[in-house]
Amino acid sequence: MDVNTASQSTTDEQMMDILLVLDKEKKTISAVKGVDENGELQTVPPENNSELLKFDRHGDFFSNFFSNMMNQLKNPTRFNFFKIPKIELPKIEPIIRDNFNHPTPENEAGIERYRVTPETVKQEAKKEQQETQTQQPQQPAKETGATAQAPQQPDKSKYVIDPDKVDWEALKNFGLSKEQLEKSKALEPMLRGYKSPGAFTIAGNYNSAIMKLDARLSFRHDKDGNVVLAIHGIRQKPELERPFFGHEFSKEDKANLLETGNMGRVVNLKNYITEEMIPSFVSVDKVTNELVSMRASSVQIPDEIKGVKLNKEQQQALREGKGVFLENMISNRKNPFSATVQVNADKKSLEFIYPNTKQSQEQGQKQTQQNSLVTSDGVTIPKSISGIELSRQQQQDLVNDKTIFVAGLKDKRGVEYDAYIQVNHDKKKLGFYSDNPSFDRSAVKEITPASKNRTQVAVNSEGKTNEATKKVKEPLKKGQDKPTEKQKTKQDKKEKQEQADKPKQSRGRKR
Repeated sequence: MDVNTASQSTTDEQMMDILLVLDKEKKTISAVKGVDENGELQTVPPENNSELLKFDRHGDFFSNFFSNMMNQLKNPTRFNFFKIPKIELPKIEPIIRDNFNHPTPENEAGIERYRVTPETVKQEAKKEQQETQTQQPQQPAKETGATAQAPQQPDKSKYVIDPDKVDWEALKNFGLSKEQLEKSKALEPMLRGYKSPGAFTIAGNYNSAIMKLDARLSFRHDKDGNVVLAIHGIRQKPELERPFFGHEFSKEDKANLLETGNMGRVVNLKNYITEEMIPSFVSVDKVTNELVSMRASSVQIPDEIKGVKLNKEQQQALREGKGVFLENMISNRKNPFSATVQVNADKKSLEFIYPNTKQSQEQGQKQTQQNSLVTSDGVTIPKSISGIELSRQQQQDLVNDKTIFVAGLKDKRGVEYDAYIQVNHDKKKLGFYSDNPSFDRSAVKEITPASKNRTQVAVNSEGKTNEATKKVKEPLKKGQDKPTEKQKTKQDKKEKQEQADKPKQSRGRKR
């Protein structure tokens, strides 16, 4: 939630839905909180505002949450579900209760629009997808002799802002028009309570002064319920040196906001109108550099993102505002991709942060290190070496300065070799040995990997040349340091052929 003004609070409340459940066996009405491990529904009283599970009306998470919940429920047929705007909760809940005890056609008709089932959720999600794909400004009908149809009226029920309550004439004072917003595809998101996707040039004459600036736009309700235009001017940089609703940005906060646009943690922000301290996410509007906040309780974390299932640690990290790097997600075009997923307060949802190649590698390495053990002096113990997975016990042994033996390691050409492995604290890396260095370290000459495999690894992995095997084109086998009989015969035959193919030297012509 953006705590900048009380009117913003009202707008966010209107955009949030609550899922109510009618338990036909217990004859109770509660708000849904989730499903426990035993498939039992978790609920809270509707009046417990701080514990209510809230859904962005136009977000993607409700359909995913509802489908997963119905699949996990032990006995879904005993429940009726209703998705209700939070602001209408006090009015609709008594009607649902009264209709259960004393059903009437009037009450049934009044609550039917709020009832949700797996079928209605699928239909709604499909409709939303179609509307998004076909969201194009209407073109004037061509004169074909046929009777022109009247323009289709917008469905006001899906809007936070009533189009009829917008003072379109007042917009002309800023050099704007309804047609301009429609053509730029900004009107639809603005009526849904969001900012315009792009910036507009605002021009006006105020007290004999001409003002002109670039800004994103949004509609808001003022304290009297009137629709007003909010102008989000483009700033040169985010204002990070001054307190943001009581929060002083730390050095790490500033670095995160400038690098990713998200602060990366949840902090308490003060609403100076209500004096309420609100746990919030903070992000930077990447178009205007404006700081934006959102209630931490309003975000919904799914069980799965683009085909990748999230574990509890990843879900908790997202709730805390941290970025989670996910690999092998599947795009809408069925292509695999990897990205960091993080809550963005400006978008009021999760976003994908696509790193460049170097950043992606660093992120992947960082994630690997987080899942690996590290020695007291900072040497990271990998989970696998040259294609061989290390057990947790082997990793722990290396941390404890013990030696492990690993067979079947592969060099860069895919040929196997064996080695004893131990942490080399002087070089801050793993050491590979031909014999167990635990017996007499001073007497053991360290090699990479083991002496019997030195030639093989040097040739196959490091691209070096060995005099005995320099004419062998195939990858050297395990422990090989000279050609095999077959390779030698093949090489001799090739050399003879090359010698025979050489042109004979001319002796000149006698005169």
